[in-house]
Amino acid sequence: MPSITEGALREPPALSRLRRDTHLAWMAAFAVGLHLLEAALPPIIPGLKPGLANVVTVTALCLWGWRTAAMVTLLRVVVAAIFLGTLLAPGFWLSLGGALAALAALALGSLLPGRGLGPVGYSVLAAVAHIGGQLAVAYALFVQHAGLFALVPILGPGAAITGTINGLAAYALVQEWESRADDAHGLASP
Repeated sequence: MPSITEGALREPPALSRLRRDTHLAWMAAFAVGLHLLEAALPPIIPGLKPGLANVVTVTALCLWGWRTAAMVTLLRVVVAAIFLGTLLAPGFWLSLGGALAALAALALGSLLPGRGLGPVGYSVLAAVAHIGGQLAVAYALFVQHAGLFALVPILGPGAAITGTINGLAAYALVQEWESRADDAHGLASP
């Protein structure tokens, strides 16, 4: 039989679901905001943006798992496209293709034993897969010419660089979140 203290520490399932859904909503809103901010910025080089929303996706992956990261990402793509007025436009399909490729890569990466790749590794993996997904969609729907893949030597390393920077930001967010969670549960060291 659990003690009174143990019973008090257990959270009712409805409250756990509410807490999870609240985290999801905040993360999705933050990702949409970053996506909208990034849409206003000029590209670093043509075809390459910093991928700021990737920080939120990787943070969600590391804190709550792949399903949450996938929901945050898909909500971001659709809601941002609605706000930008690009739903079902070519940019939407490129964004969705990149997001699905990144989520597939993250799903595979999260199957690695132990703690997986960590925020930086996941971010680089997602960024490179995102570029690959966008190029595949561009080829399939818009430009059926092999010359499109001549962009890979430029966009691939660019994605790896921005993925590394975003991964470092995600690492800092994960560390901060975990330390606050530890403090909230009284696990902080004296």
